[in-house]
Amino acid sequence: MMKAFIEGIGLLGPGLPGWNASRAILAGTQPHVAAPMTIPTSDWLPPAERRRTGVSVRLALATGREACEQSQRDPGTLATVFTSSGGDSDNQHAICETLATTAREVSPTRFHNSVHNAPAGYWGVATGAMASSTSLCAFDWSFGAGLIEALTWIACEQQPLLLMAYDAPYPEPLRTVRPVPLPFGMALALAPEPSARSLAQLTVGFEAASDRSDPGLPQGLKVLHDAIPAARSLRLLCALAREKHAEVPIDYLSGQQLLATISPP
Repeated sequence: MMKAFIEGIGLLGPGLPGWNASRAILAGTQPHVAAPMTIPTSDWLPPAERRRTGVSVRLALATGREACEQSQRDPGTLATVFTSSGGDSDNQHAICETLATTAREVSPTRFHNSVHNAPAGYWGVATGAMASSTSLCAFDWSFGAGLIEALTWIACEQQPLLLMAYDAPYPEPLRTVRPVPLPFGMALALAPEPSARSLAQLTVGFEAASDRSDPGLPQGLKVLHDAIPAARSLRLLCALAREKHAEVPIDYLSGQQLLATISPP
């Protein structure tokens, strides 16, 4: 079993405009209404870098910033884990279009934005962070893989860490084979020990995949959970919003799942 204490939460998704603004929806006391998303461009970045950022980078920076502000941690001091099932989908699409032409001249800016650790690079520029950073991908199970990586790092290093999970939709024709419908991002500021800032204790272990009952998802959120890999975090976020002890299954590799236990700090 792996353990950490949650000090801050960031969230940005369809009809979910931030953690504090979405808590009643996640707790099931207010209906979820799908609405167009506004993903802010971070004023932490210099103007030139700000203009180059795509959806994935903006999701990571916005949710990471919200989690840091709630935790009252200096983002420049935190180790980070970035996890996404696909990265910058728009730039990947644009590069594929370019490679299908006779010129085949890929823009250097597009190329450096297309690599999977681009959000980590922009985070470093924005915050001055020099701590350990990991960027990973595990297809539909990327949130679970990122959570394992984050908790393993905390157990080994006994230092706080920021986890960011995000996904963005692909344009056609890639959307046909990878139908992620909408952008979604979330972040958790995690610490190895409880403090006055702790919101909850999180314990995670592995178990065989099962039909274990869980607190469920409010109407409207299950569609997001099933369609967007980063939104596999929604069961955990809903449990946190309810502020009660809960055992939450999190989808993982075939034949396995994670069991996350939320309890008072």
